Amino acid sequence: MSSAQVKSQGPGRPKDMEKRAAILVAAKALFIRNAFAGTSMDAIAADAGVSKLTVYSHFGDKDNLFREVIRSHIQDLLPEDTYYFDPASDIRDTLLRVALTHAHLDCNAETVGTFRAILSDCRQGNPRYGRLIWEEGAARTHGLMERLLQQAVDAGQLDIDDVPRASVQFLSLIKGNLMMRQMFGCAECPESYAEEIERTARAGVEMFLRAYRPR
Repeated sequence: MSSAQVKSQGPGRPKDMEKRAAILVAAKALFIRNAFAGTSMDAIAADAGVSKLTVYSHFGDKDNLFREVIRSHIQDLLPEDTYYFDPASDIRDTLLRVALTHAHLDCNAETVGTFRAILSDCRQGNPRYGRLIWEEGAARTHGLMERLLQQAVDAGQLDIDDVPRASVQFLSLIKGNLMMRQMFGCAECPESYAEEIERTARAGVEMFLRAYRPR
């Protein structure tokens, strides 16, 4: 066998990445539907069309696979450039971009399904999975939001004494009770619910600016 043939069979080739992507897709669907405790590595392998050994070789164990699913999902939907601050732009436009992205993400059915799965596992005595989604989701988001707000303060576009607290306030204002409504199955009309998501996000930005625009 030639050295070129050996190299083509090494780890990291496109086929390996396709398998990894298929495993993540299958795992995400199963974790949402069956929660962590109800999802087996056998089921994930079967849905992904790979062997269980392949799943373990890529992710090690179910805990690591779950973390990668959460990390991949959040980074796909909330990439870091969502929080890009352009000092030449009005901070209102920047905050509105973040607000609408967050509001639609946090209130959509797939995200709510993920949270329901996490809550199910927490109720069954597995709070570490709740902490995991907090670390990969909320903690990362708050860190990026704090950085954006601090940049706006440094540029003179906002006047904030407590940036971490302001970050929490902003993310709460733009969602209101909409995520809880979706969690409890109270979003009866998808059209009116979608409109309310946007109105709430826009109103949250305006309220935030009234509090923190330089006087």
